[in-house]
Amino acid sequence: MSRYSDRHSRRAGRVVWTLVGGLLLGGLLTRLSELFMPESAAREFLITSVAASIGPLRLDLVAVAVTVGPLVLTLNVLTLVGVGLVALVARSWI
Repeated sequence: MSRYSDRHSRRAGRVVWTLVGGLLLGGLLTRLSELFMPESAAREFLITSVAASIGPLRLDLVAVAVTVGPLVLTLNVLTLVGVGLVALVARSWI
């Protein structure tokens, strides 16, 4: 049974790292397209995004108070491309 849980936790870790890497790559692709693509319908399609936010999250203990946020997730076409590319690379290498 422990082999199953080890495999499951490794798979979950790979998914998390794939998503994080893909989101970072997608953000980089978005920023590069904003900087270097000329004004056009294609540029607007690629950089138009949808944002979801949570927060700010506040944890107030007696001795320590912590505020985190707001946390914002921004998705667009290039973000999905970045996640797909990182998933392909991770699948072929891992």
